[in-house]
Amino acid sequence: MNPRTKRAALVGAASAMALSLTACGSIWTERSNDAADKAAARQNQDLKIGVLLPEKEAARYEKFDYPHIKKEVEDLTSGKGRVLYANAEQNAKRQERQVDQMVADRVDVLILDAVDSRSIKGSVKKAKDAGIAVIAYDRLAEGPVDGYVSFDSDQVGHVQGDALLTAIGSKASKKSRIVMMNGSVTDPNAALFKAGALAELKYLVTISKSYDTKDWKPENARANMAAAIEAIGAQNIAGVYSANDGMAGGIITALKAAGVTHLPPVTGQDAELAAVQRIVTGDQYMTVYKPYPEEASTAAQLAVLIAQQRGIEFNALAKDRVDSPTTPNVPSLLVQVVPMTQSNIKSTVVKDGIYKVGDICTAKYVADCTRIGLK
Repeated sequence: MNPRTKRAALVGAASAMALSLTACGSIWTERSNDAADKAAARQNQDLKIGVLLPEKEAARYEKFDYPHIKKEVEDLTSGKGRVLYANAEQNAKRQERQVDQMVADRVDVLILDAVDSRSIKGSVKKAKDAGIAVIAYDRLAEGPVDGYVSFDSDQVGHVQGDALLTAIGSKASKKSRIVMMNGSVTDPNAALFKAGALAELKYLVTISKSYDTKDWKPENARANMAAAIEAIGAQNIAGVYSANDGMAGGIITALKAAGVTHLPPVTGQDAELAAVQRIVTGDQYMTVYKPYPEEASTAAQLAVLIAQQRGIEFNALAKDRVDSPTTPNVPSLLVQVVPMTQSNIKSTVVKDGIYKVGDICTAKYVADCTRIGLK
């Protein structure tokens, strides 16, 4: 099947299996009347939800994820629920210490976005042994997690790859040379983004250079891109697959530093404000808009449901199933994503209240905003 035809068939609802939480060995067990009575009482008690996020390089975590989780927990508990928060700033060892602190603080549930999904598994087990349920957030941590909330990462890669082919257009062929700037090997999502994009690209264009970018850092992507330009020649690059917006910024900086005035299409992900503004000017072709409020709200809902021992409602919400390298059939919810280009800025990030038009169309960008009808 042509990969672009295949992509059309893939975009839709994420896979779901009707498995009970009891069957997949989660925290839920058959509840006696006494247990049900205790659970009902638990709903009226104060809850402590721990939230550990991985880094600040991507603006989303401090700007969107944490505030939305905090607000949702407060709303769901009528103000009785507290959120204890820490950011590891891309330091896996620091995050392990933060888990230890959450255990010492006796949180009821931990929402964990792992810096290193593999190395964190010991800390996940430590939390579980202390009776703390763990919801893997955005990245699927290894170890005995009780739930997982993320975007459909395979779909993200397909969307990015398909958009890059669309941007190259009818000229796309095996003579078209592509640079792939993938994410960090410590992030399991990066491998899924890469696989999804390759499924779209590998039969129709040539991947001339491919990099796994340490820590997702823009400066590392810039250095990798400079090496690719030197090896391939800027004029021979038909497009650049960038796994996220931060790296796209580094890539575009490298291209401009090499004297490129007519930039090849560059993809992205996260709909960061700087990336949206680059899309407005035409420097970046697209980004993947991921509705963070939905992801964050869902994680908060699952955490509160676990803390309140409301297993039936948890099962209804976490309707998907995902396998990690250590834990099969993790109850999950995979949120769908949207490709964003100049044509749908208003119907995505503006409509959802992520940015106002004024946030995007500052003085530097007014003329370009007017040109594309964003006002």
